[in-house]
Amino acid sequence: MKPLGEEVFNPLDKTNLAESVRDHLLKRPVVPLPPEKFSGAGIYAIYYKGSFPAYHKLASLDPNVEGAIPIYVGKAVPPGSRKGGYGLGAEPGDVLYRRLCEHASSIEEATNLNLADFVCRYLLVDDIWIPLGESLLIETFRPVWNLRVDGFGHHDQGKSRTGQKKSAWDTLHPGRQWAGHVQKPNDKSAEKIASEVIAYLGE
Repeated sequence: MKPLGEEVFNPLDKTNLAESVRDHLLKRPVVPLPPEKFSGAGIYAIYYKGSFPAYHKLASLDPNVEGAIPIYVGKAVPPGSRKGGYGLGAEPGDVLYRRLCEHASSIEEATNLNLADFVCRYLLVDDIWIPLGESLLIETFRPVWNLRVDGFGHHDQGKSRTGQKKSAWDTLHPGRQWAGHVQKPNDKSAEKIASEVIAYLGE
């Protein structure tokens, strides 16, 4: 009989599964963004170590040391997964590598960021566990580009996006060519967004 108040550990509980995925990611080496080409799908974390004033707290933490906070986390799933087709064994190709390359291109186009100031770590994951792992990473680290400076992960959607408001990320970090065609400015100025980032990060 188990002691009163003791919980029974269930290794297949979704929280425990998500923690396992997260912990394996954090054991992975830190590599340049983008990394050398590889194949597979999975999750990733991007870290910043540059001098942009609003991110001083993040940049002061060594990504190789426990407690470092990523500036952004995300996932890349096999083709068809976004439509609910977690096809269990679908060939992912190089979807995760291409996603990291897209992020690198966004950073390179920004006028006030330097790609050399970014590193990442990634983990290849069976497709069914990818969304769960990403959700726990966001919940654990609450990365500023996921929760406070939206828009980093946006893709160029041509004319369908030009009538929308410019994202907070493109307001704070202008330069992406396609974002320059977005007609409506963000409700907040770059200075206001930066001050909110500093407050969010606790500086």
